[in-house]
Amino acid sequence: MDVPMQNDQAMTRDSLYGTAAESTYAGITSFMRRRYSRDLRGVDVAVSGVPFDTATSNRPGARFGPRGIRAASTGIAWERHWPWTFDPFDHLAVVDFGDCDFDYGSPQSTPECIEAHAEHILNAGSAMLTFGGDHFITYPLLKAHARKHGPLSLIHFDAHSDTWPDEEGKRIDHGTMFWHAAKEGLVDPSRSVQIGLRTTNDDHQGFEVLDARQVHRRGVDAIVEAIRARVGDHPVYLTFDIDCLDPAFAPGTGTPVCGGLSTVQALEILGGLRGINLVGMDVVEVAPAYDNADITSLAAATLAMEMLCLYAAKHKVDR
Repeated sequence: MDVPMQNDQAMTRDSLYGTAAESTYAGITSFMRRRYSRDLRGVDVAVSGVPFDTATSNRPGARFGPRGIRAASTGIAWERHWPWTFDPFDHLAVVDFGDCDFDYGSPQSTPECIEAHAEHILNAGSAMLTFGGDHFITYPLLKAHARKHGPLSLIHFDAHSDTWPDEEGKRIDHGTMFWHAAKEGLVDPSRSVQIGLRTTNDDHQGFEVLDARQVHRRGVDAIVEAIRARVGDHPVYLTFDIDCLDPAFAPGTGTPVCGGLSTVQALEILGGLRGINLVGMDVVEVAPAYDNADITSLAAATLAMEMLCLYAAKHKVDR
């Protein structure tokens, strides 16, 4: 802790670094009690939300995901993220940038709004940790990231492949965006991998698939090795659809599928990826209305912290 108990750190925090105690049940909510700021000077990572769920095919409600993840994060913001041996906030300047602005009544304009939102942050020299919203939001985010980093390696945790064809190119659909990403060269399928899949789709666009049965049967270490071999040192965008987790661990989502990963498996796999060249990350499809005791939002906040630790390790701690 850098200072004693400090209230409303989203507005009162002076330093962009460090961890300080604040009541878990009071105060203004920001992700992990970081400062709320639109000033990106000196910022390593900007956390932002995209509360959009118009592209859902089943249960809506992921528009409330960013709020739910932020609220759940206050319960884990007071201590160093276990089992990492460093506090990422000692090494990274992180702010909560707030949410992307868009007109809910004009969904066709939303992709451009999300892309512009991402470009603003990336052009300021900050990396992004984004909370959805449904998984469609990753498509415009990938456009902005690929413009900066070139074709990306995609590490994609999900119950679904999200590679359904959209030949006309007009759909706003959380099941087609990685078909577009592959076709448009935003990602390099030969360096990309999907983990946890357990639904049928024969068109995987060349992505390597490590489905849920493989995770359960082969074990975490083998899956980590396969992911690392696939992406190498290529720039990586990491996207985690919370329905990759089994509904026992993440009921609060729009399209739950039985047979998924446990929270422990997911955290262990992410932790094993230390050293990958992570350049962007998101957690999507959290729909708090279907949650039980906030376990889905808590899982999402914890996974997001694992991502921040990965980013800090690669870009600060291990350099």
